[in-house]
Amino acid sequence: MLPSTAERVPSHTAAQVNLRIREQTIASISRCAASGAGAIDQHLATLDREWDIERTLEANAAGVALLGLGLGVFVNRRLLVLPALVAGFLLQHALQGWCPPVPIFRRLGVRTANEIDAERYALKALRGDFQALETGAAATVNPEKALAAATR
Repeated sequence: MLPSTAERVPSHTAAQVNLRIREQTIASISRCAASGAGAIDQHLATLDREWDIERTLEANAAGVALLGLGLGVFVNRRLLVLPALVAGFLLQHALQGWCPPVPIFRRLGVRTANEIDAERYALKALRGDFQALETGAAATVNPEKALAAATR
């Protein structure tokens, strides 16, 4: 059975690496909370530019595949195996959430989109973005308000 999209990378990452990433996220949220709304706004902008594991893997795979293609055409045809290996690794990553570069990127602190989003929504909650939403049994469902708060 294939792992869920949200869990496929963390489930193939060493527990201590996942813990370190989580601790760094909590420390970042704490620093922003202590520094105020301006720091939260600035850090949210930084999070918008942060590359997740998928983007990092895709960019590196494309670079290695192009390098292998160029070397295969101009240096030695045997090097054409490199783009084929990259394609196989990308397929393996898409299905399982693991391929050889993933542990390296994770140890370097590259996070999943869900991990980045968790930090983003924690900061938005601290900033008060969700206070305007009613909760509880008497709450009126207002999808527009919910979406506006989530994407602010």
